[in-house]
Order: sequence, then C-alpha cells, then structure tokens
Amino acid sequence: MIAKSSSVSVHPVSEDAKEACQSNDVSGDSIRRRFLEFFASRGHKVLPSASLVPEDPTVLLTIAGMLQFKTIFLGKVPRQVPCATTAQRCIRTNDLENVGKTARHHTLFEMLGNFSFGDYFKKEAIRWAWELSTKEFGLPANRVWVSIYEDDDEAFEIWKNDVGVPVEQIKRMGEADNFWTSGPTGPCGPCSELYYDFYPERGYDEDVDLGDDTRFIEFYNLVFMQYNKTEDGLLEPLKQKNIDTGLGLERMAQILQKVPNNYETDLIYPIIAKISELANISYDSANDKAKTSLKVIADHMRAVVYLISDGVSPSNIGRGYVVRRLIRRAVRKGKSLGINGDRNGNPKGAFLPTVAEKVIELSTYIDSDVKLKAPRIIEEIRQEELHFKKTLERGEKLLDQKLNDALSVADKTKNKPYLDGKDAFLLYDTYGFPVEITAEVAEERGVSIDMKGFEVEMENQRRQSQAAHNVVKLTVEDDADITKNIADTEFLGYDSLSARAVVKSLLVNGKPVIRVSEGSDVEILLDRTPFYAESGGQIADHGFLYVSSDGNQEKAVVEVSDVQKSLKIFVHKGIVKSGALEVGKEVEAAVDADLRQRAKVHHTATHLLQSALKKVIGQETSQAGSLVAFDRLRFDFNFNRSLHANELEEIECLINKWIGDATRLETKVLPLADAKQAGAIAMFGEKYDENEVRVVEVPGVSMELCGGTHVGNTAEIRAFKIISEQGIASGIRRIEAVAGEAFIEYINSRDSQMTRLCSTLKVKAEDVTSRVENLLEELRAARKEASDLRSKAAVYKASVISNKAFTVGTSQAIRVLVESMDDTDADSLKSAAEHLVSTLEDPVAVVLGSSPEKDKVSLVAAFSPGVVSLGVQAGRFIGPIAKLCGGGGGGKPNFAQAGGRKPENLPSALEKAREDLIATLSEKLN
Repeated sequence: MIAKSSSVSVHPVSEDAKEACQSNDVSGDSIRRRFLEFFASRGHKVLPSASLVPEDPTVLLTIAGMLQFKTIFLGKVPRQVPCATTAQRCIRTNDLENVGKTARHHTLFEMLGNFSFGDYFKKEAIRWAWELSTKEFGLPANRVWVSIYEDDDEAFEIWKNDVGVPVEQIKRMGEADNFWTSGPTGPCGPCSELYYDFYPERGYDEDVDLGDDTRFIEFYNLVFMQYNKTEDGLLEPLKQKNIDTGLGLERMAQILQKVPNNYETDLIYPIIAKISELANISYDSANDKAKTSLKVIADHMRAVVYLISDGVSPSNIGRGYVVRRLIRRAVRKGKSLGINGDRNGNPKGAFLPTVAEKVIELSTYIDSDVKLKAPRIIEEIRQEELHFKKTLERGEKLLDQKLNDALSVADKTKNKPYLDGKDAFLLYDTYGFPVEITAEVAEERGVSIDMKGFEVEMENQRRQSQAAHNVVKLTVEDDADITKNIADTEFLGYDSLSARAVVKSLLVNGKPVIRVSEGSDVEILLDRTPFYAESGGQIADHGFLYVSSDGNQEKAVVEVSDVQKSLKIFVHKGIVKSGALEVGKEVEAAVDADLRQRAKVHHTATHLLQSALKKVIGQETSQAGSLVAFDRLRFDFNFNRSLHANELEEIECLINKWIGDATRLETKVLPLADAKQAGAIAMFGEKYDENEVRVVEVPGVSMELCGGTHVGNTAEIRAFKIISEQGIASGIRRIEAVAGEAFIEYINSRDSQMTRLCSTLKVKAEDVTSRVENLLEELRAARKEASDLRSKAAVYKASVISNKAFTVGTSQAIRVLVESMDDTDADSLKSAAEHLVSTLEDPVAVVLGSSPEKDKVSLVAAFSPGVVSLGVQAGRFIGPIAKLCGGGGGGKPNFAQAGGRKPENLPSALEKAREDLIATLSEKLN
C-alpha cells in the first residue's frame, strides 16, 4: 500500500522552488528542491540530512544516504514514517588520488534519495525513477539506459512493459555490479541503475559497455531489499521489502547544465573561480595540472567546511585526520599554483579561509547551520593552514633530499627506487606530512614507498589511548540477539527512585542463565526500572536490587554499579552481595538518592554552562562532548583559544546568578520539528525520535533536547565553580567544574589545604601569596649563588687540569685537552670549557665529560677559531661521542653540548674523543 500524501508531514516548498520547477531551472539548488518536492508530493516525508559524523560506530563518516536508516532496514528499530526522502551530505576518501583527475570523483557529494520502509516496492520505485528523470528533469528517453541484476526478471518486465524502455537500452549485469548486500548475512537484494548517454549516435549494439565513462554516467541507483541472506548463503524472501535509492546531485547537475564535468557545475565552479582569482590565473586557459589543483582545492574545502561544521576538528586520529589530510593537500596544491599568503597581501597569511568563505556562501540550501558556525570554521582552517606552513618548507626539503637519495641508490643498484618507511614516518610525525601526500610527491618522481615499514613505525607510536565505544552486546551462544525476545524496559526514573520490577533475563559473561548466587557478576534485564542508563554524557545510576524472603523466595541483595542501554532495553550490571536471584522473581529496585541528586545537579549545571559560554564567547561555539558524573562535570566545546581569566570569571558569575534566581525547570515532550522551531539545542552525540523528544528548559536561560535527569529548581544546584580549562585537541577546549555537594567538598578541601599552608608559613590567609613570592625569590637567589659557586669550583678545577693539555702537530701546534670532571653539572662544565679555551692559547680543542647524576652523562666540546678554521667543528664532533654514552647532541662549530644515559661508558667515550681529535687534527695539519 502506497502512503497517501495527506498523511505525511511535508516540509513547505518555497516560492523560489515553485518558480524554479515552472521555469525548468537547472541550478544545483533547484535540482535538489525539485527532487524533494517530487517525492513529497508522492507521500514521502522530507527529512533533513544527517550529520557527517554517523551514529553507526562501525563507520567513520557518513558515506551513503541510507546510513541514517540502517537500523530500520536491518529491523532493529521500528519505522517512524512509511517512506522518506532526503538530500544527504556524504564523504568518501578511499580514492582521493582520483579527485580532480576524473570528471566525477569527489570527497564531499550530495546523494538525493527516496526510501520505502515496507511501504511501496519495485514497481513504484522504477516508475517514479523514470518519471523523475524523463519528465521532471526532461532527460530524453533515448539517452537513458538501465542496468538490472542478471536474474531479476521482475525488474526487466517492469522496465520493458510498464515503463516502455526499449530492450536494447536494458542491460543485465552480474552480482558485483548489481546486487547489494549489507554484509555476509542479512538484508540484500538486486539493484537497478540509470545511466545517461552523452553519445547515443554511437548506437545500441549488444556489446555496449555501460562502464565506458567517456560515453555514460551513472546517475541513479535503485536498491530492492527483498531477501535475507542466511549463514548458508541461502536467499530467503523478506517479510518487509524496502527501497533504498540514491541520485548523485553533482552528476545530475553536470547532465542538465551541459558541462563537461561535475566541477564546472554551479555547485563547485564558483569556488574554483575564487581560487583562480587568488592564484591570478584563468581556469579556461590553465593547463591540465593547474586545473587539477584548482579542482582538488575546491573539492577538499567543501568537505572540510562541512566536516568542521559537524564538529570534526583537525587532529592525527580518526575523522580529525581526514580533515587535517584534506587541508594539507589543499595547501600543497595552492603552493603549486603559486598562491602565497592571504588576499590582503600578507605573504605569511592563509589563503584557505578565503576559499572557505565562498563554500559557506554557497551553503544556504545545503545546511543553513554552516553560516552560523562560520567564524569557528574559518578560524580552525586558518590555524591549521598556518601550522602546516611552518613545517611545510623544511619537510619538502627533507622529502626532496630523501627522494634524491632513493633515486641515486636505485641508479647504482639498478633496482626500483623506493622511500624507506622510517623516512615516510619521520615526515609524518615530525613535519606533519600525511603519508598519502608523501606518496603523491614520490609518485611524481617515480619513487614508491615502503608502506609496510611505515605501518610498523605507526604501530610502534600508537600507544595513545583512543575513545572506546559504549556498546552493549546482548548475545547468546548461537549469536542470536536476545533483545528480540525481550520487551522494551519501562523507565520510571523521572518520577520515582524505587519501583517493583520483574527479572526478565540474567546474563553471566554474556550468556543467559536462570539463577545467580552470591559473589556473581551479573547483567540483569527488568521489565521496568527507576535506574537511569548511561547516555547523553550522564553516567548511570547506582543502587540496589532487593529480593525479600517471602514463602519459597530466597532473600537477596544485588549492588548495581552500572546501567547500559541497548536500544530501549536497560541492562543493570552488578554483583550479588547476598542470597540468590532468579529469572521471573520480583525485586525492589532502589536508586541511590544522594548520587542521583549529584548527577541531576551536574547535568543542569552543564546546560547552564553551555548557555553561559554562548553569551560570553559567542553563539557559534558548540558542544563537542560531555561527562556528567557524581563528583564533577566535564564539558568539551569548539573554540580556538584558551579562555581568559576574566571570561571564566564572567561565566561563573552568570551561572551562579542563574542558580540564585531559583528558576523552576520546565520539561515537556514535543515532536522534534516543534522542539527545534522553539529553539531547543540538541545535545552532542544523541539521536532523537522524529515524533517525540524531551525538552528541558530553564526559562529565559536554556532550552535543550535532553533525556537526562535534572533538578526541579536551579536553587538545588547551590553553587558552581570551574576547576580547570584546557585544550584537548585542535580547536577543542574542555572545562571541568563542580556544583552542589561536589562544590562543597571541593571548597572544604581547598580550605583545609589553605589552613595547613597558613600554619606551615605562619601567616594569615591573605598574606600567603606575598609570603610564597618572597620564599621563591629567596630560593632563586640561593640557587643562583649555588650555581655561581659550582661554576667557580669548576673553573678552579679546570685550572688545575689545564696542565694535562698536550700538543698535536709541529709546524702549527694545537693544544688538546680531553678530561673527565667527575660529577660537575652541565652548566658548570660549560663554564669550565669556556675558561680553558680562553686561558689556553689559540688554537685549542677542549672536550670535557662528567656524570652529575645517576644514569646521566654531560659532555661539552669547545674549539677555538684556529681549530674551526681547519674544518673541525665542535657540533659535528661531539654527536658520535655522545652516542657511545647512549645519548646525542650537537651545537655550533665552536661550541657544543651533549648528554647520555650510560655513565659507565664515559671513560671509553672520552678516550675515543682523544683518539679522534688527535687523528683528525693530525690529518688537517699535514
């Protein structure tokens, strides 16, 4: 049954959109609007594009229009509407090397899609695809070819008989091209694709290849999810058949605007024109290499702007690495075009922010939020570009040197030139060169990269922790999902902290059991619960499950220390403290009221903090993560600098004023569209039901979509204090704070520390600062005096050992002194060497060593001008000596310092220094 349009909520279509349809406007924005309007008029709910940061933990970025509906297609959640249509922003980075080189490869692209969730199926999808293509967009029927799965006779009949496509324009293709699967098992089905023929005059022979991209472009893909693939490889018909389609906006724009490639459509060309202006070149007259660079910059900046808008900041891991890699590729391409500095003539400035401004200007109908976030987006791009430019020149010089070395070695050995993996890693780690950029440059020179060696180096460095996903996996031995047999848990925790409930299932080590006894770690599924499960940044409630002794029922106590949620099923994790627990038994579930109150206080304080940040540092700042715990709150937000002390003070004052206003919170449940229209802010990382969302409002201060627990009145928070503010990643800041009972504990702890400090210093609290400053000044003076005494002692000792100097050479005698100075510190060793060079007449060479601490070696080399003029340099000489002591170092030709970690090797290292000096100076003097 096809959904009736009257029963589906449709976004209103603007007058501009109506005029565009009537005038057959073929702009990119018009194509997008006309597609959505076409399916809205056929009963589809128009839904917004999902974020480029997907909910699906198995996918790094949103790569397809269907991704936001994956759980519906897999049958894990019920559908909210029978059918929908979207214009989804997507990112793909698996073939960056093709961007700008082919007519239609992109990093960011828009996929227009229509979806059916068990509503209509193959016949309607095919008919509408043809109608959209040939009538709405006016493509000539003789230019549209169709591919179908080789065994899909049903699709063939519909295309041939219902639609009327000539048989010669229908091509049967194999599983690799025209059969979609969600994985080794699960939903799957045949596909049908629509291709546009640029050269129909070439004929309709049987051997026509739809993969010939000089003639054809695929622009629309229809997926018919009609089977379930079992572990045995069998295809079983699905009870609910679904439709998933995707039409490439950029591709349709190329076709309708009659341009040779996607880049010259009005979706991208204005960006290319801006880059051409910065490069002072004409796109039309540019050579192929320059055109490719222009396309790459335009493509990459589209992706970067929307990724940063969706909360992804440049970094060295995950999504952040994608942004960093794209920006750095764009910078290199800009340099190859001769773009130096910004548009204001500053040669050290950044040019990408100017490109980003053009991308943002074109974003109105793609994502209206982008313009609101423009200041942050532009600043993050500017900082990343300038940061990369600092190391780019040095890195390019090193890469050029390494490539020359590789080519030289290959020329001598007659082998293929390759760059060592360690060198590629050095460029990545020290100079910020993504290995893909290194590979591109190397390929231009005909050099391959030792990628295995690079990966080994990466693995050695990969010791930093990465954020783990909180995924509740409910499986039994045969991997059947037990959630299919368990009803959703009824959550009572907004109104009650205790409730009677029935045990529906028990799990030990992920396996279902009937009974657990004292000492067992167990996961418990109840039919109803007052326990809040961890979500939205708020940690789970703690508490107890009690089983009273009644008749044959044994008394038991279970301590609950965590609650997680799988869809709408709550999993209580705990340990049986006494007695035994069985499936089917009734329990009294009791939440720890004190801990719940702490969480409520911190959660509401987090909302106030976000509002205060927007007021003090700007509305464009947005949440990037949070933690609501019992002892503190943590709030991560997008901002490009540290907050000043006066800003932090202003934020605290605002929040404490709102707390003092004793405002009652209001909580209501609304449709998502109504909540957003009212101005509610979505919490980071949360996915919301279209039909019903919970809105928590502090009237006049804050309104957010939030499923967490909150105080009833801001006065319950009592007080708020920021305890730290720091950067945690590029463009991401973190504030930690305490409120309520945690605030009292924090203040009491600080007061106790101050009391002890006053007692130790024997001053009043108000005099502590001046007393500490005086003590520090006294300490600095004492340290300087001690240092001076050590230097004098070292100089005296140097005077004593100066008579150990010996002469090298006859015609030009050079005095040489190589000695150990026991435990002399590095600064004093330096003073001693300088004294010896000044007192022993030029030419003189001095090398001194010491072991000032356990497992520490200090070395110094001081050569007079007469020695340096012979080509003997202290900086080059001392390095190999230091290596013998497990260290390294260097310096200037006349003076160098080094260190090491193996004092036991110092005597032999100094002997080596003596031998090398004698040999080197003798050679230079002959």
